[in-house]
Amino acid sequence: MNCQISLISLTRNFGKEAAMLAGLDFAKGRCDAAVLMDSDLQHPPELLLEMVAAFQAGAEIVTAIRRDRQGESGIKATSAHWFYSLFNHLVDSIQLVDGAGDYRLLSAPALNSLTQLREGGRFSKGLFPWIGFENVDVYYACPTRGSGQTSWNLSSLWNYALDGIFGFSLVPLKVWSGIGAFISATSVLYSIYFAIHTMLYGIDVAGFPSLIVAITFLGGIQLIGIGILGEYIGRIFLEVKTRPNYLVRAVDGSVPKKSRKIKKKF
Repeated sequence: MNCQISLISLTRNFGKEAAMLAGLDFAKGRCDAAVLMDSDLQHPPELLLEMVAAFQAGAEIVTAIRRDRQGESGIKATSAHWFYSLFNHLVDSIQLVDGAGDYRLLSAPALNSLTQLREGGRFSKGLFPWIGFENVDVYYACPTRGSGQTSWNLSSLWNYALDGIFGFSLVPLKVWSGIGAFISATSVLYSIYFAIHTMLYGIDVAGFPSLIVAITFLGGIQLIGIGILGEYIGRIFLEVKTRPNYLVRAVDGSVPKKSRKIKKKF
């Protein structure tokens, strides 16, 4: 059996999500199924036999799920568990499985559907179940990393989590609307209490500490609400530019040489 290996060289590092999309775009129309897997061997290649068997049995998407999170720090494992739980509470249309990553097999119809989604702030873990094809899960024990260190630090994971939540849920906006309504209702009740208290006992000299606390509390609530709104507006701003997710320099490693300057003789 002949095996052809193709290397897609991008003009720069557009990020993991863009790189995966570039590979899927290249595979579309060239194969019956495509597999996404990491190159650090933490996605065991031997699992491919089970994934292909599930595909041949009729599965349109085969998802590899980790049985545990050995090798990860306690903070990372706990935060990942919290994220999956929070995401599933905020999003009704899809549900994520804790331990399901990018190691997946996609049939040709699923691949064609997934590559139609050209959004810039991609969150593939949510896009895989969103397209709605029949899925089969397989489980594996994640081996230790062979060499090197991951470039995904807590800051990167935090930003990726925000992309997932803000890309699939409007609940954060609705929550702050509810908080605003609650604070307004509380202020009305307090004004009624203050009016009754004044009529019964007269006017007391108000203290500045309570005033400062109220101002700082409401100011913080407003800034957080503006920040949540800004997250959505910022993503709208990036999407309306309609920039491509990536740019290809060359395929198969045939990077063109820099053009030489030709000296003209007169």
